[in-house]
Amino acid sequence: MKRSRKKKKKWPKVAGLIFLLLIIAGCAYGFSVYHSLTRAVETMHRPIDRETGKRTKELTLSQDEPFSVLILGVDEREGDRGRSDTMIVLAVNPETESVRMLSIPRDTRTEIVGHGTTDKINHAYAFGGIEMSMDTVEHFLDIPVDYYMQINMEGFKDIVDAVGGITVNNDLDFTYEGVHFNKGNITLDGEKALKYSRMRYEDPRGDYGRQLRQRQIIQEVINEGASVSTLANYGDIFSALGKNVKTNLAFNEMIEIQQNYRAAAKKVDQLTIEEKGTKINGVYYGIVSDEEKLKIQNEMKVQLGIK
Repeated sequence: MKRSRKKKKKWPKVAGLIFLLLIIAGCAYGFSVYHSLTRAVETMHRPIDRETGKRTKELTLSQDEPFSVLILGVDEREGDRGRSDTMIVLAVNPETESVRMLSIPRDTRTEIVGHGTTDKINHAYAFGGIEMSMDTVEHFLDIPVDYYMQINMEGFKDIVDAVGGITVNNDLDFTYEGVHFNKGNITLDGEKALKYSRMRYEDPRGDYGRQLRQRQIIQEVINEGASVSTLANYGDIFSALGKNVKTNLAFNEMIEIQQNYRAAAKKVDQLTIEEKGTKINGVYYGIVSDEEKLKIQNEMKVQLGIK
């Protein structure tokens, strides 16, 4: 009987020791994740100094103000800055708990701010990099562009692989560069996701179909990256982000967005711009009517709480 009581007394001590070890292990894991994250963010962080801008007062994320992000998908080449073949503007509103994701066709004809020319909007990056791209998009949409994210599209496949692949709902049966994509829900690894996002000429919708697939992939990467199941792959995810993404978002701003704006990611509305294709001096352009431009501008302003 005495021996039995001693064993019973030992169990609370053993359970307490196990619990303590779990806490220590959890703290060590948390520190490891935090260390990997800060290191990746330091590599990604590329602040810019813009003299122009439509934001009349400083944005305060801690006060849950709406903000916008310009996503530039760039095919980087050695010795060449390349062009931003993918241009997507995210307008995030925490009050309505929603995001509007607008694709800007790369052939859109507009004024290139700071260059003194009217050209395809994706040429802004080739002429003046991030700053000129942000200024040109601000002028085109008549809204402030607060942040940018430049993604190396060739390396984007590493990000898709790091989150364990993605599943998208494909609305067009097609084959591209030796890979067949069935209609319906399909699972893509990084290599297939890159090809899925690049196909253009076999799609009867042309660039609009490609934009749709690009938005699908970005949205699914965000969803997968935010899921608990991907925590085991945090090292690969942070490494892939550090190598292939550049942004002016600082670490503390990322933390505030994660804490205060997370609910907005649950509702993402995708917007497109209607254009009419034409040739000017033998060069193809997408022409946006004044009515269409005004409609898009107003939708984005409403999302950002601009009157």
